[in-house]
Amino acid sequence: MAKISKTDAEWREQLSDLAYNVTRKHGTERAGSHEEFPKGAGVFHCVCCGAPLFDQSTKYESGSGWPSFYAPMDGAVGESEDRKLFMRRTEVHCAACEAHLGHVFHDGPQPTGLRYCMNGVALRFEPEE
Repeated sequence: MAKISKTDAEWREQLSDLAYNVTRKHGTERAGSHEEFPKGAGVFHCVCCGAPLFDQSTKYESGSGWPSFYAPMDGAVGESEDRKLFMRRTEVHCAACEAHLGHVFHDGPQPTGLRYCMNGVALRFEPEE
């Protein structure tokens, strides 16, 4: 996947204040902020660069208050260690533009047992044609 790089000013111009804070400054949106995500077939893309990240078929209701998926699309995301807030978590970011998306936990459903807990503001849904 080709890497996408922009200046801070370019990201600020392109994104809403909340999307900028979450994706570029590693923020977190309030739980329950994105209940309106469609249930139909389609793909969730990075709000920053448009890269495809998660297929709707891997989305599930985790009860966490954030959109959750059990698997990303192949090569779509990267991971890094997050030691903020006095805990150790695994941060998930877009492989193309390194936008902060959320975190992954080991309490998800099969077949992976993973819960990719994403910030809804970091995602843009495109329905299947």
